[in-house]
Amino acid sequence: MLTEESKIDSITILEDNKLEIRRADIVLRDGVEIAKTFHRHVLSPGDSLVGQDAKVILIATTLWYL
Repeated sequence: MLTEESKIDSITILEDNKLEIRRADIVLRDGVEIAKTFHRHVLSPGDSLVGQDAKVILIATTLWYL
């Protein structure tokens, strides 16, 4: 059986406090990884965090608002 999962596997803080987030999309066949693709996006201080992963929200609010 084929299944797909997505997870945030990298969050990098850039020099200007922007966050570079990498999401891995993994295709599994009977629990064994058969394919993986990546998607990256960047968030700048003040950007909306609506819909972001909980880890991203935690890091962004700590970095930008404390």
